[in-house]
Amino acid sequence: MPFTWTVAVRFLREGRAQTLLILAGLATGVGVIVFLSALITGLQESLVDRTLGTQAHIVLRQPDDVARPQLDRGAGLVLDRIQRPEQRLRSILAWPQSLALLRATPGVTAASPTVAGAAFALKGAANRSVALRGVDPSYRAILDLAPRITEGAFDVAGTNAVVGTELAHELGLTTGDKVRLQTPAGQNEVFTVTGIFDVGNKDLNLRWVFLSLRNAQTLLDLAGGVSTLEVKVDRLFEAEAMAQRLAARTGLQADSWMKLNAQLLVGLRSQNSSSYMIQVFIIIAVVLGIASVLVVSVVQKSREIGILRAFGTSREQVMRIFLLQGGLLGGVGAVLGMALGIVLGLFFQTLATNPDGSPTFPVNLTPWLFLRTGLIALGTGLLGAWLPARRAARLDPAVAIRHD
Repeated sequence: MPFTWTVAVRFLREGRAQTLLILAGLATGVGVIVFLSALITGLQESLVDRTLGTQAHIVLRQPDDVARPQLDRGAGLVLDRIQRPEQRLRSILAWPQSLALLRATPGVTAASPTVAGAAFALKGAANRSVALRGVDPSYRAILDLAPRITEGAFDVAGTNAVVGTELAHELGLTTGDKVRLQTPAGQNEVFTVTGIFDVGNKDLNLRWVFLSLRNAQTLLDLAGGVSTLEVKVDRLFEAEAMAQRLAARTGLQADSWMKLNAQLLVGLRSQNSSSYMIQVFIIIAVVLGIASVLVVSVVQKSREIGILRAFGTSREQVMRIFLLQGGLLGGVGAVLGMALGIVLGLFFQTLATNPDGSPTFPVNLTPWLFLRTGLIALGTGLLGAWLPARRAARLDPAVAIRHD
């Protein structure tokens, strides 16, 4: 074993009580960092998954109609009052070209055409207002409802339709039943219910009705057209920047999930900020603890340091001895702390569960989390040891040997 390692380990062993105390403090700090980071990350991913489980990352549509200023020819003035035009359901112009452009854009993992509009679902004397969603097979890459089907299958071929659990309950529908869909314009058609889904949202379960793209186009009088292009991207938290780029390239209006869920995004950022603040205070406390212990060690071992210097040990070697102590404390504390964080995380997951058996407070323990925390612990140990190491290296051998 190299000389500096031998001396560093010996000093730690001689101050066994101090070493154990600082290891306990460092391990506790690392464990708290691992646990909090895993808990907050797990909660955020759960919230995002639940939010994006029912919507596309980006939705593009034809820009809204804008009123043009009217000229009062008699007075030769532009009228002050401009009436806002009503927004009717319109098809995206040249949508196949826009769809091909979206699919060829780097960062876009999937894109699908959809038709969305309002209608009434009727069965017997009962009727409910619903939102029709016409989709084609490529829509499964955007929102895969197959795992959310509670009865039947997600089959919208021909005159088949898939409805939500709440709508099925309100109209008394089961798979194989007939339901009439009628639009405000008077178009109507009878469909066979082939599947019933549950997306975990009562309002969506009551309103959504999925049809084939062609049937939705016919009912909503949008022959050959689509009302929206829905996009999925590979980087969730860059969706807004991607939406702006896609809008510039296609000339369409683009809304990302980040824009539509601004309050959720603020909450996620607030959680991140609070987590980082807690971690910073923990790191500061651990650095001060390591520094105080090693400063005391320098004072206690001044004579030994002086003897080492008198026998030819360089200032760099003395400094390396104390930096090695800080590194060893950081490394061992990181291992113990990560083990503590894993135990806390797995235990916390068992405290509360959802009706489906999944944990209410999911904990996300990833290799990147352990690597990052380990580097933080190692850096904390070295940082805490730097000032004591510098002080030890500057000791005068003659003065240190006479130290009592």
